[in-house]
Amino acid sequence: MVTTKNTSPKQLAFFTSLALSVPIALGIYIIKPVWWVVLLVFILVFSGSYGLFLYTLQNFIYRKIKLIYKLIYNTKATKREEFYYSNILPQKSIDEVREDVEAWAKQKKFEIDSLKQNENFRKEFLQNLSHELKTPVFAIQGYVDTLLDGALHNNEVNKPFLQKTSHNINRLINLLDDLDQISQLETGALKLKTEPFVIQHLYKEAVDELQFKASEKNISCLIKKGCEDAVTVVADKEKIRQVLINLLANAIKYGRANGIVEASFYIIEGQTVLIEISDDGGGIAEEHLPRLFERFYRVDIGRSRNEGGSGLGLAICKHIIEAHGQSIHVRSKLNVGTSVGFGLPAKI
Repeated sequence: MVTTKNTSPKQLAFFTSLALSVPIALGIYIIKPVWWVVLLVFILVFSGSYGLFLYTLQNFIYRKIKLIYKLIYNTKATKREEFYYSNILPQKSIDEVREDVEAWAKQKKFEIDSLKQNENFRKEFLQNLSHELKTPVFAIQGYVDTLLDGALHNNEVNKPFLQKTSHNINRLINLLDDLDQISQLETGALKLKTEPFVIQHLYKEAVDELQFKASEKNISCLIKKGCEDAVTVVADKEKIRQVLINLLANAIKYGRANGIVEASFYIIEGQTVLIEISDDGGGIAEEHLPRLFERFYRVDIGRSRNEGGSGLGLAICKHIIEAHGQSIHVRSKLNVGTSVGFGLPAKI
């Protein structure tokens, strides 16, 4: 069934010519009721108007539309495109052409919005990177200049200053190592060495490594009741160790004193293991959650920098988990706590 929505130029010319030639033929029949004269007038008017309308549509309207399509593709037409412009495009209705242009405009708008967003991220990243590099560099410069100005021979000053200089150099090295690791994860240059291991055992090793920090705030790192049974995953053990240590360190750092950090492990559909690290700290405001895994993004800038860290830990965690074909997410509520969860392939 032909509708105005899908009418092609030939169909439009046909129906317009028919609407014009029928009344003229009827008028001729009323004036001179001779059938062959009426038929001749009908054929002449119909064929003439059909050719005129079709020519006008294809050579004026569709010529402009072809130009629009060439501008859309922004390239010299290939043989395939020339065939499309000459044979397929003229068969399209105006509505179909409009839909094509609207789809192109929507795609371009999405691309422009993405470019603007990426540009904002790039500016923010460079600003944050500059700040992260300046802080230890200026500290090192201050200590070295003080030593060169005469403090080098002061035994009460020289050793502490050298120790602080060494600390800031290590901070720089850690920052560069983290940046290098993210770069390798993003480009796929860092290959995973997957092996089966019990995730609870690795969690306990990570807890042992951070036990001193946890004891300073009297925080207990536990496994949730019902999640004690051994669960085997297939992943890069050392990379997942890094993820667990990072998440545990954050939970301890921002958890409340005398609180609890709890880990839970769930098998989902026999193929994926969901690991969650939860704390009962102050929580994170909702507006920060979508950006939590961005490089250098900090919820509390002053506090985070004072407590150390490169600001890349969660970004590295995200890349490691995504390199395993899984995802990482965060749930948080102010004054309640935060839970960070990620998936790993289960050993089937």
